[in-house]
Amino acid sequence: MSDVTLNLTPQLNDYLQKMSVREHEILTQLRQQTHKMSMSQMQISPEQGQFMGLLMKLMHAKKTLEIGVFTGYSTLSVALALPEDGRIVACDINVEWTKLAKRYWDMAGVSHKIDLRLAPALDTLDALIKQGEAGTFDFCFIDADKLNYSEYYEKSLLLMRQGGLIAIDNTLWDGKVADPAVDDENTIAIRELNSKLLNDKRVDISLLPIGDGLTLALKK
Repeated sequence: MSDVTLNLTPQLNDYLQKMSVREHEILTQLRQQTHKMSMSQMQISPEQGQFMGLLMKLMHAKKTLEIGVFTGYSTLSVALALPEDGRIVACDINVEWTKLAKRYWDMAGVSHKIDLRLAPALDTLDALIKQGEAGTFDFCFIDADKLNYSEYYEKSLLLMRQGGLIAIDNTLWDGKVADPAVDDENTIAIRELNSKLLNDKRVDISLLPIGDGLTLALKK
């Protein structure tokens, strides 16, 4: 028993993945393809993708949001866990990355669940709100530009139903959020959101040391 989270050495992390991760073959192929890219560090880890899929099943989620698609690994992880009539509204602005994503969604047979919106995410969220979809989503995953994190959170919270869950990636930000000497605008934006979430009585929260930090916010 310990009151401190275990530090994962490379050896222990390898063991964790071998003993836990049941990665769909298309997810493995997509992850390996993404690792060849210069921006591959933007992809979530396989254990995080599996955890999000498990959350979908626990929640019986059917209608979800994703803000920041990249090459589609997180989208695919969620889509595979949703029922056949499940739906993901996926927001991104990069045509090249999402073109790769769509190829693997097709291979996995889940493209019919994914509504890709190639536009600034704030515009897409505003459109959903104007269309009367506030309070109708089960889940949202936020993993996009950090300077807009707070706005993404506010609009996503409005779109969530009571008991809906928002998952926010990179909230430990490679440890930089805990280093007072680091004061770049992205780090400051994440610090401010973390403080905001801590004091936000509209949600119950838990910041998990998985990947680069994953905060879960459950709408009351």
